[in-house]
Amino acid sequence: MKKNKKNFGFTLFELLVSISIIAILTAIAVVSFSAAQKKARDSRRISDMGSIQKAAEQFYSANDYLYPENGNEIVSSGFIQQWPTDPKGGDYPDYVYTPSGTFDSYCACAKVESLASGNSDNACVLATSGEYYCVKNQQ
Repeated sequence: MKKNKKNFGFTLFELLVSISIIAILTAIAVVSFSAAQKKARDSRRISDMGSIQKAAEQFYSANDYLYPENGNEIVSSGFIQQWPTDPKGGDYPDYVYTPSGTFDSYCACAKVESLASGNSDNACVLATSGEYYCVKNQQ
């Protein structure tokens, strides 16, 4: 008489296939999440540059049509609460504000992570093409 043997559990092959599928799905999720984080940080940088530009233009109107000497002057005049910092932090450079020698123009730039977010060839000569998002005086 033969005993019926009931197999409980999975074979080694079934386990390997399941683990492989989970690993592939995890890799796809991590790459997608990383790209979304880069886009979000670049959006914040672009928004911060817009805030700096608005504050500099307000300073210009209130101060005999001269742009501020540096970012601290914009903050101390009350047109912006604090100078924004890069959302990535760490080794990533903070935003750069550079006025002309006569303070009749300026350029402010932020280094971006996605080359598609950069516009430096259209805005300023301060930064290398494509790696920075820049704003300049509107007057």
